[in-house]
Amino acid sequence: MKLIVYLFLKNIFRYYNRIYFRSVNVYGKNNIPTDGGVLFSPNHQGALLDPLVLASLTQGKTTSLTRSDIFGGPFQWFLDAFYMLPVYRIRNGYSNLKKNDATFAKCYELLGLGKFMLMFSEGGHHNEYYLQNLSKGSSRLAFKAAQENPGKKIYLQPVGINYGHHQQPQCTLHLVYGQPIEVSDFVDLKLTDVENINILKLELQNRMKACLWLPDNTENYFIQKKKINRHTTQVDFKTLKSALQNNYNKMPEVKQKSKTRKVLIFLLSLPNIIPLWISRKIIGKIEDIVFVSSLKYVLGVFLFPIWWLATSITIAYLYGNRVMTTYLLVCTPVSYTHLTLPTTPYV
Repeated sequence: MKLIVYLFLKNIFRYYNRIYFRSVNVYGKNNIPTDGGVLFSPNHQGALLDPLVLASLTQGKTTSLTRSDIFGGPFQWFLDAFYMLPVYRIRNGYSNLKKNDATFAKCYELLGLGKFMLMFSEGGHHNEYYLQNLSKGSSRLAFKAAQENPGKKIYLQPVGINYGHHQQPQCTLHLVYGQPIEVSDFVDLKLTDVENINILKLELQNRMKACLWLPDNTENYFIQKKKINRHTTQVDFKTLKSALQNNYNKMPEVKQKSKTRKVLIFLLSLPNIIPLWISRKIIGKIEDIVFVSSLKYVLGVFLFPIWWLATSITIAYLYGNRVMTTYLLVCTPVSYTHLTLPTTPYV
């Protein structure tokens, strides 16, 4: 049953990506190894949105390592269905750190069987394009998995998740799979485990940076960041990355919407006024700005379709199928554009 739920929601999210984002561009799929266990290591700019996007656009089942404090509640069944494993940190209490032994043992087993796993290598989520300092977590996990599975290939797969906007839907997504790292190629038996793990981490960092539009926090970063908008992101990944690095002064900045367009969007969004109002209330209570895009994504998947189903049945019953079809054609595309709710300074 859990596998059915996983596959069903995975395909729902895969289809929904094409609605939530203006365009979805995936690069380097052929880089994903097929002859061993793969530990995906993406950047972490979008909180819950990142694993949903990556897992839905990657073939096969992906087991994710997730913070332990979300486990054990009413959603435990769904966490299991999504193949999530808990990771305990110091802030969860020193006594709980020992529980990581069971989690990591399961990871070594899965990677040894050639399965896909996902672990974010940065210290936490954020809303910047550049790569944050990497922890040793994913490098250590891949290294230990190789030790526990001698003779089997274990890979670290760098991934770059690049959003055209960190809070607004209808932006461009560039998902980039970089050159994989076969762990055994970077292990020197003359070195200590810690030294080998540090070598892996440095190599992973360099390969992850190659997957990002703006990999470093340079003195020109905030100028370059302003050049990322719905117009400049319509080119391919390499072209945009090169332009941001070398010709950013010639790139246009985002233009404000005209009053006419704002009024038109408002009028067309009136059929969705109730789910939009609910969304405003929910998102307005969020203190961590990084979760805004995640909530918009999840609300778009579940809240709006429920509203459309209820209203379309009512309209079809009262006025017929033709009126219902017109209603859906108007409210469906506008709702996602209008989920750019004024809850952050970026909107």
